[in-house]
Parts: sequence; C-alpha cells; structure tokens
Amino acid sequence: MEPRVSLITLGVADLSVSRAFYEQLGWQGQETEETVFFQAGAMVVVLWGRAKLAADAQLPDLELPGFRGVALAHNVRSEQEVDQIIAAAEQAGATVTRPAGPTFYGGYAAYFTDPDGHAWEIAYNPAFALDADGSITLPPGFGEP
Repeated sequence: MEPRVSLITLGVADLSVSRAFYEQLGWQGQETEETVFFQAGAMVVVLWGRAKLAADAQLPDLELPGFRGVALAHNVRSEQEVDQIIAAAEQAGATVTRPAGPTFYGGYAAYFTDPDGHAWEIAYNPAFALDADGSITLPPGFGEP
C-alpha cells in the first residue's frame, strides 16, 4: 500500500448546513449523489450524511457527541494566516476550542470544530515548508535525534 491519503470523508448530520459552513470558509463544493466534494490541495474532503457513511462502511451509526479521536490539520505559511482562518471559521459558526497561540514545537496553532464536531487544527509550523500547492513533504532527517 502506498503511503497516501486521497479522500477524507466526514459524516455529517445535515449536508446543507455543513456545505454552507465550508463554503463560508471559501471552499468550493461540488455536489453529486447526496455528497459534497471539496478539492483540498492534493486530496479531497467529502461531506456525506453520517448514517449513509456508516451504512456504506457497515458500521453502526453511533451518533457519538464530542471528540472522536481524529483531528484534521490545515497548515499555513504564517501566524497571520492562522489568525485569519480562525476568525473566518468562528464567523462561519465554528466553535474555537483552542485559541491561536504558540505551540510546543515552535509554531503557532489553533483548533476549531465544525457544525458536526469534527476537529480542525490550523497550524503554522516553520519546520514544514509548504509547496506551491500547499502540500507538505517532511524534511530530511525529520524526527531524528
């Protein structure tokens, strides 16, 4: 298996509410067959009804509230971008769970949750240079002592 993530599908309670939220953040969605697809750099984020996603994966639709043990990350090129995105997310209806501030790794980050409780980290990490398309390649020797 190649080390790659192509799509991230978020199970949502109300497709139109979630689509409107992401579009207020400036994302451009394409709806087909009761799903909304957003191009996100080199990958795609998909919104799909939670019950339909659970049925497709043959998993129970548990409707669990709160943290699900997963956070999506959006890395940016500056601390100012973190602040701008968090402000836009809050205006669009996000709940800011961690205000923007310095991180333990020498960067700057904040977290918010979307209308369905999906956690997003918005981060500036000076050790991770972003390519022109926004993709990240781990630097040589990353994590070595």
